[in-house]
Amino acid sequence: MEAQRPDGSDSSDQAKAKRTRWIALAAAVAVLALAAQGIWSRYDAHAALEREAEHASQMSVEVVLPQKSSGALDLVLPGNVQAFLDTPIYARTNGYLKKWYADIGAHVKNGQLLAEIDTPEVDDQLRAARADLANADANYALAKSTADRWTEMFRSKSVSKQETDEKVGDMLAKKATLDAARFNVARLEKTQSFQKVYAPFDGTVTARNVDVGALIDAGSSGGPAKELFHVVQADRLRVYVNVPQGYAQQVRAQQSAYLTLTETPSRHYPGTVARTAGAVDPQQRTMLVEVDVDNRGGELLPGAYAQVHFALGAGAAPYTLPGNALLFRPDGVKVASVDAQRKVKLLPVSLGTDFGTRVAIVSGLQGDEQVILNPQDSIVDGAPVRIVPRKDNGSAEGAAASSPARGAAPPAAGTQS
Repeated sequence: MEAQRPDGSDSSDQAKAKRTRWIALAAAVAVLALAAQGIWSRYDAHAALEREAEHASQMSVEVVLPQKSSGALDLVLPGNVQAFLDTPIYARTNGYLKKWYADIGAHVKNGQLLAEIDTPEVDDQLRAARADLANADANYALAKSTADRWTEMFRSKSVSKQETDEKVGDMLAKKATLDAARFNVARLEKTQSFQKVYAPFDGTVTARNVDVGALIDAGSSGGPAKELFHVVQADRLRVYVNVPQGYAQQVRAQQSAYLTLTETPSRHYPGTVARTAGAVDPQQRTMLVEVDVDNRGGELLPGAYAQVHFALGAGAAPYTLPGNALLFRPDGVKVASVDAQRKVKLLPVSLGTDFGTRVAIVSGLQGDEQVILNPQDSIVDGAPVRIVPRKDNGSAEGAAASSPARGAAPPAAGTQS
């Protein structure tokens, strides 16, 4: 082993070697740090890309809860308003209109004269029939007196029984002729009485189809009879409604209802279910219901279109959803809900009444489902989704749809907010 020199040159070499090692170690550490930073940045970028891809693969959806009313359901259906009595007035005799006494819009009473018909042919037929009646009466009187005389002579054996029977038979034949003539006169008198046309009941004239001098044909010539007047009794109205099969058993006679009109939506016209058909039409799957409405004020017009409101029991109130939450698939109607794992679950449902912007769901929902609004047609079971806040812009419909209503009936068609 070499001894250390007095000038200390071996210490310097060792210090240099040591410094060189530290520099090399620092360089290696720096290289390793740079390599680790590069690897970590690439890993972090890859993880971020994966997160973005996973985020992009999830559909952003808006959800709504089914709405259920704890009160009565307002079932709204279109109705056809008709007058309680609606009668066309025809002529029962031929002739020419002599005069009319009531025009359209006139309020007439039962038995009021509406028109007179000039019937010269019927008048002549009646005069001829009365002449035939007088002739038949004279012939019968002569035959009767003859038969009475021959009957008396037969008792004294002055004439034969054969001759007496002939006289009695002639009297009976003349009696039949007299009866026929009398009945013919009575028929023509009734026909002549049809010269005057009367109102059959209290009501309003809604049509007058003839004028003075018009030919009146009662249809005896083989052609169709022409309507002279049309009279309706509108102080009471019949409103006919076709109730869907799903609600047919819940609408019964004596049940209350009310009408609304599109021109006066805030006015309610009360009515009562008078009768139901008691059977469902096999073609339309509806039951015909008649609602009677008091119209003594004349505010409702026969022939008008109205909306009829039936108050159904709370137990009959189904869930309702916005119409844009439904999926119409070949295997039936479905809704897309989001489960606890934020995945899509398709639920089959049965539809009830369409209330305009909302549709009744008769079955298929429990009430706590998060139902997707505007689902894509291609949506499938198990697809991951991401729930985003609804963009309702403060609308009442959005507030009503996002949370179930309590104690209020679903809005009716035309009034859905």
